[in-house]
Amino acid sequence: MEFGNLISEAAVIGKNVQLGVASIILGKSRIGNGCFIGSFSIIGYPLRKPLLESVKNGVNIVEGYVEDKGLGSVLGEGCIIRSHSVIYETAVLGDNVETGHSIMIREEVKVGSNSKIGSHTIIDGNSFIGRNVNIQSGNYIPPGSKIEDDVFIGPCVIITNDKYPVSKRLEGVSIGRGAVIGAGSILIAGVTIGRGAVIGAGSIVTRDVDDDTVVYGCPARFRCTRKDYDLKRSLYESRES
Repeated sequence: MEFGNLISEAAVIGKNVQLGVASIILGKSRIGNGCFIGSFSIIGYPLRKPLLESVKNGVNIVEGYVEDKGLGSVLGEGCIIRSHSVIYETAVLGDNVETGHSIMIREEVKVGSNSKIGSHTIIDGNSFIGRNVNIQSGNYIPPGSKIEDDVFIGPCVIITNDKYPVSKRLEGVSIGRGAVIGAGSILIAGVTIGRGAVIGAGSIVTRDVDDDTVVYGCPARFRCTRKDYDLKRSLYESRES
């Protein structure tokens, strides 16, 4: 049953794909087998340039995007995109990517397989998200960000890309494989978070963080090693509730 869905003639929809109420799939989007697209979601949302041109010329861009125009988004197999989400054209999601509700993924974003993106998270254009990344709810990830495999990002983390707003020089943040970013942390433009590093909740990170170290505070500074942190976590988990 269609339930008022709008699907482009140029879109390629795999087998066993489920669409919620009023789902919109635009342009040459490709949806892999076994995906779920929640109600009121838009896949293949137009880029800024063609959208502005359509407004200027008085052309209904949606009509073109349900025919053969629009580059579309790519979703691998088994993706779950929950309701009220927007994924821009040229974004590419791997297999088994799962989102919460009301997320936005902008153009030229790549998300690796088996990653999770929490509700109300924005991943801005030209960002890279690796495999098995767990991004909790309410995060902002700006253009130029690079997040490697197996990273955990707690809720309401703010990543920046401009040290002197509003400047003409933007520097993305890089987060190494297996790093943990605590809730409410702020990562200042251009910093590199090393592999396996841990950022304590509420920290402001103003400089690079070495591999396998734990930092926290405002500004964040070295507190212990990742080995020490893992031991403390193990002891904490072993306590009786």
